[in-house]
Amino acid sequence: QVQLVESGGGLVQAGGSLRLSCAASGSIFSINRMAWYRRPPGKERELVATITRWGTTNHAESVKGRFTISRDNAINTVYLQMNSLKPEDTAVYYCNAEITRRSTMVTANYWGQGTQVTVSS
Repeated sequence: QVQLVESGGGLVQAGGSLRLSCAASGSIFSINRMAWYRRPPGKERELVATITRWGTTNHAESVKGRFTISRDNAINTVYLQMNSLKPEDTAVYYCNAEITRRSTMVTANYWGQGTQVTVSS
């Protein structure tokens, strides 16, 4: 079984910073693409940032220059450093990873449970 567990969400004032973490655990052979998504209140889920196994990143235009995705392959963890937060960044943030399970060698998409980020004005 594979699990993604997020941490680091919370309440912060506009202009502040938060760092989200997402650790993958279980029967893991390899992790390819990792990503962060978010679902603002009353809106559809949207892609925030992605990172490949080799560290190539891509960030949504709305967060470029403010958010940075990174990963530590040694501990199967992806991070999202969020600076200069705005009220419109308020959302539930979800971790996503493309993982090959060691036991079956099957590759599938996995999701974390989500962590709430609230930015007050």
